[in-house]
Amino acid sequence: MKLPYIALTMGDVSGIGPQLLDALCCRSELFEICHPIIYGNAHILSRAAQQSGSELQIVSIDGVSDKLEFKVKTAFCIDRGKADVIDAAPCQIDARSGQGAYDYLVSAIDDCLSGQVDAITTAPLNKEALHLANINYPGHTEILADRCQVDEFGMMLYLPHNNVIKPPSGLGIVHTTLHTSIASVPGLLKTQEIYEKIHLICNLMEIMGAAVPRVAVCALNPHAGEHGLFGDEEARIIAPAVEQAAQLGLDITGPFPADTLIRRAVSGEFDAVVAMYHDQGHIPFKLLGFDQAVNITLGLPIVRTSPSHGTAFDIAWTEIVPDTNGIMEAIKAAVKLAQHKKQS
Repeated sequence: MKLPYIALTMGDVSGIGPQLLDALCCRSELFEICHPIIYGNAHILSRAAQQSGSELQIVSIDGVSDKLEFKVKTAFCIDRGKADVIDAAPCQIDARSGQGAYDYLVSAIDDCLSGQVDAITTAPLNKEALHLANINYPGHTEILADRCQVDEFGMMLYLPHNNVIKPPSGLGIVHTTLHTSIASVPGLLKTQEIYEKIHLICNLMEIMGAAVPRVAVCALNPHAGEHGLFGDEEARIIAPAVEQAAQLGLDITGPFPADTLIRRAVSGEFDAVVAMYHDQGHIPFKLLGFDQAVNITLGLPIVRTSPSHGTAFDIAWTEIVPDTNGIMEAIKAAVKLAQHKKQS
């Protein structure tokens, strides 16, 4: 089978992204599963290669071509960025880095929508740097949804099957609300949106190998509200979404208290979980597999994945060698999803 073209966005150049891409392009495993195209600044990537001593050869290109010869330690780089990121300060929040991260992402999205690349894997961006550049999105997910012009979308974390994660097709968790304050969550929850997230994660987990995904839904309140003692969102908002999905024949249960549900899912009782808010899903998944957790955007007409970690300003542009396992897992997921998309 022809290897898919995977767009690798550089993310925030002040962070760990350039070093991750430099290290990735020196791994033979990457070139065994895909044709990587970097969307970012060639000068910054060269700077990362010089610091690591990788001897990475960087070739600037205008677009993707079948004539490109992919091999270890060679990186093809597309830069359509507007900002002068070369002078952006390492390990600091900088508007130029925010603008660059946005430009690289949008360029990759457009090429994926037009079919020039088959999927996108994104290096981390910094949300505050985005806002300094007057780009008013909470993060990658919302930019992707807006650029792809979709209203029904979701942020999912995925952990592959291993000696800890018992479901045979791995474990996924999708978030009903995303980048918002905890105080705003109860008012943002809607039955229809929970129902949509159930459908989105069912479809994704089927692709990952679960023939009939077993999905469980988290409660919002402790003890699932304790029959209204701690809140009524479970009975009023969440349970109707579960009932609606069950009527269509989906294997769906809940709402369950989140503190015990995640443990049950990890043990193999469920293939997927629907969380009510960001940290309800992110905290246990990052605890279980920080270097393996993959962020997958659901509901898009294109494939997008990313590692679950951030820009790592604390270790970026230092002598510490970046761990590429997280972004490698994200690329593997992107390849699998892209191949399924081509076959469907």
